[in-house]
Amino acid sequence: MSEPKDVKDALEQLAHENAKLRGQMLATGVILTQLLQSNCLTQLNPRGFATKIMKDASDAVEGFKPEETERLTEIMKATALETVKQYDDQIQSILPI
Repeated sequence: MSEPKDVKDALEQLAHENAKLRGQMLATGVILTQLLQSNCLTQLNPRGFATKIMKDASDAVEGFKPEETERLTEIMKATALETVKQYDDQIQSILPI
């Protein structure tokens, strides 16, 4: 009878840890967006600067080669590329034309 409770407790703990990680990612994303925006606005061509940063980031993600034992590598890389795209969209939307 204790097994279902153990599983439930483990799932609750994972959900709690996941929520904490998501909070950390949100804070990191906000900070990075603010830093990128500030850096872009100091450039003569803010949009070009942002585009180069995002292209470099995408290239780095594409070139990332973790250990072959990572079974969720493709999901991780796809999510990273989606995130780069979201940052690019956010930054481009607030930069002057």
